[in-house]
Amino acid sequence: MVGHRTISVLAALTSVLQAEELGEMWGTAAEEAKYYPIVNVPIPATVPMRPGGLEVLPDGRLAVGTRRGDIYFIKGVFDSPPQPDYHLFASGQDEIFSLAWKDGAMTTTSFGEVSRISDLDGDGVADRFETLANNWGYAEGHEFAFASKHDPEGNIWVALGLSGSYESHSLFRGWAVKVTPDGEMIPVCSGLRSPGGVGANAQGAMFAIESQGPWNGCCSLKHLKPGGFLGHPASYNWYPFVPGMKEPVKPNSDSRIHIERKRVKEFVPPAVRFPYMKMGRSISGFRLNQTGGKFGLFENQIFLGDYTLSIVIRATTEEINGVWQGACYPFREGLASGIMNVEFSPKGQLIVGGFTTNTQWPVRGTEPFAIQRIDWNGVTPFEIKEINIKKNGFLITFTKPVDPQIAGNTESYTITTYTHIYHAGYGSPEVDQTTSHVTKAVPASDGLSVMVLLKKFEKGHIHDFDLGKMKSNTGEPLLHTKAYYTVNEIPLN
Repeated sequence: MVGHRTISVLAALTSVLQAEELGEMWGTAAEEAKYYPIVNVPIPATVPMRPGGLEVLPDGRLAVGTRRGDIYFIKGVFDSPPQPDYHLFASGQDEIFSLAWKDGAMTTTSFGEVSRISDLDGDGVADRFETLANNWGYAEGHEFAFASKHDPEGNIWVALGLSGSYESHSLFRGWAVKVTPDGEMIPVCSGLRSPGGVGANAQGAMFAIESQGPWNGCCSLKHLKPGGFLGHPASYNWYPFVPGMKEPVKPNSDSRIHIERKRVKEFVPPAVRFPYMKMGRSISGFRLNQTGGKFGLFENQIFLGDYTLSIVIRATTEEINGVWQGACYPFREGLASGIMNVEFSPKGQLIVGGFTTNTQWPVRGTEPFAIQRIDWNGVTPFEIKEINIKKNGFLITFTKPVDPQIAGNTESYTITTYTHIYHAGYGSPEVDQTTSHVTKAVPASDGLSVMVLLKKFEKGHIHDFDLGKMKSNTGEPLLHTKAYYTVNEIPLN
């Protein structure tokens, strides 16, 4: 019999080979560790841990749902150093990628249903399993389901992956649906392909992560707008099952998103697109940072994990002319395994959990599974904090005051643009490249922001910022010099 250690070594060697195929990432892991160190949470050899869903319980324990369908309650994860004590709460589910606790019960989402799991006799082990909703089809292993936490009305929002990642053979595959507290399922919008995490932004709008593939040139963050179409037409066949919702015009292939938006009035463009490999290859779970400053200066920003690249990314969103859009930024690399989900602790730590399949999906991290913690040590890096679009350019906000001479020089900013082919083919190269001409740069009096004026925007394009020349007013270089803003709309005033 092959021992556990032998299996782990073989898995690690396989992952190393896969990681080499993925190339270099941002190359900033050592610098990132000066501000956001990674803390490993020990996992006993007796615990078959493949972390998927994460939730923090009212008593301060971390709940982890696993790929094999178990739910563990873990005490001591947030201690420094972690002293975890694992307790098996429930078993028998199927690939748990989403957990949400409410009113003394755990809501879990798996391939085929949303379940409510309770411990009625108080012995610490689940003894009541209720199907809350299963009003959609499920037939094969690509038909994933990812869900949100409870919204303010107690609903769970579920994003349903396509059949085989390409077509929709089972009811409502490729749709987002809403499950009410009493178990009613409400179809929300069509057009998803292979979604990952689901959650709200700071304004309460609900979003899902979408994977790169057919009709998706790269991974993206998509607004789950009721009645909307999110880009992949395979799920059109379920419109007859939604009273009051009319099937949209089918989009043309080999086009561009901003062109098809003019033809398909229900088309909701991706709010944030993540350039392939530069900023994600298989983005997964995400969470809004509302730690009250315990995680640094990135309050109300979205933090996302990536399964393949073993990284964490930041994103910001804003609503322009009734349409959501925003930017993404590098944050942390060097994590141990493929990341399936993230969660903030009450202490303001970012918990990341995931695993490696060692099959057709390569993963940069070399561990077969891991739970890790990203802590902020109180030291602020010099970073691009946020980019916001204005009528004539972009407002770039930094975490520290910039050197006014450098910031006021238009040569300090390199902004290129590109988009993707919107088509039925898999993914897309970056196309229609342009270079934006910066006409003026005006630093704020406190040095924390710069208004960068442009000769013109490229609507429908990712605007790729390279600020490698920027320095703080003490001569400090940026930790990460890149950012990417998706322009769906241009402000009217």
